[in-house]
Amino acid sequence: MKHLPQAFFCFCSVFIMAQTNYTKFEPGQLWLDNNGVHINAHGGGFLFHDGTYYWFGEHKISGKLGNKAMVGVHAYSSKDLYNWKDEGIALSMSNDPKSKLIKGCILERPKVIYNKKIKKFVMWFHHELKDQGYSAALTGVAVSDNVTGPYIYQDSFRLHGGILPLNFTKQQFDKAEIIENDSDPNKKQKVIDGAYFKRDFETGQMSRDMTLFVDEDGTAYHITASEENQTLLISKLSDDYLSVTDDYIRAFPGGRNEAPAVFKKDDKYYMFTSGLTGWKPNPAKLSVSDSMLGNWKSLGNPCIGTDEEKAVTFWSQSTYVLPVEGRNNSFIFIADRWRPENAIDGRYIWLPIQFENNIPVLKWVSSWGLSVFKN
Repeated sequence: MKHLPQAFFCFCSVFIMAQTNYTKFEPGQLWLDNNGVHINAHGGGFLFHDGTYYWFGEHKISGKLGNKAMVGVHAYSSKDLYNWKDEGIALSMSNDPKSKLIKGCILERPKVIYNKKIKKFVMWFHHELKDQGYSAALTGVAVSDNVTGPYIYQDSFRLHGGILPLNFTKQQFDKAEIIENDSDPNKKQKVIDGAYFKRDFETGQMSRDMTLFVDEDGTAYHITASEENQTLLISKLSDDYLSVTDDYIRAFPGGRNEAPAVFKKDDKYYMFTSGLTGWKPNPAKLSVSDSMLGNWKSLGNPCIGTDEEKAVTFWSQSTYVLPVEGRNNSFIFIADRWRPENAIDGRYIWLPIQFENNIPVLKWVSSWGLSVFKN
């Protein structure tokens, strides 16, 4: 055989990889884009617009530094959900030291929705200021005229300063006791009663893991872990989706939920969340409500499998529930298998949501296709 330059073989290997044509999902395996590169969109959110799916997620780099935002939000597009085209960086980190969105801060779980009224794409995300750990607990907003960007950063802020939730009275607020010592034996009850909420009342409530949900009538909601991740806040967005309104609730106070992912089926709203164990997986939680700002009821762990699988949600953490277009009542549970020691190697867990007695359940499937859903 004729000896060829090494560069030729490098080029060929990339070319061959780029020819990958997926026809099924293989949760936890490497998932290559059209360039033959592992998809880099962690903590992702999805948007279906004009016949195309778009995937937005955290762009990671290798090593532990990848857990910080060194590049920005990566976007991909797909017609079939199996094969994804790299659309580049939708929101770039800033090099301006005066910007809150400076490179090296923390940006997590970006979600994009389209506002028909202003004809713009609106991105929300969890934002922590550079070198301040997770103390800022902000939610950020960026806007674009084009689905894949560039998105223009607007601002990051806390929520509902000076505003009481719809389901928390002035009397309850007045009775709430601020926690002076973390070793307080009555800490959990005080959190439930509004200790952290009262502490942050004037400056605004914390926002960490978050998601967005747009209802059938176009009303949008921001759902986030708040009060030191002890309580969820569900907030109705403004008509232009650029800010929160004063209509919001505290959900599962003291319940220790994060990683919310919401969907709607048969006029009921369902929400997946996880517990609080850092990067390590834990048992998923499922809840249901008749309205987004209504009374949410716990349904327990939705996972069906071995005790180990149920205890770690198949070694993953929820980020989004994706409705499959053209297939009634067909939803994909989307989660991340985090690898914080080498963030860029995080894997994606996509599983079909199944229903038993009209309750959503999750079962492990190592290989599957959209044919599992009925048209």
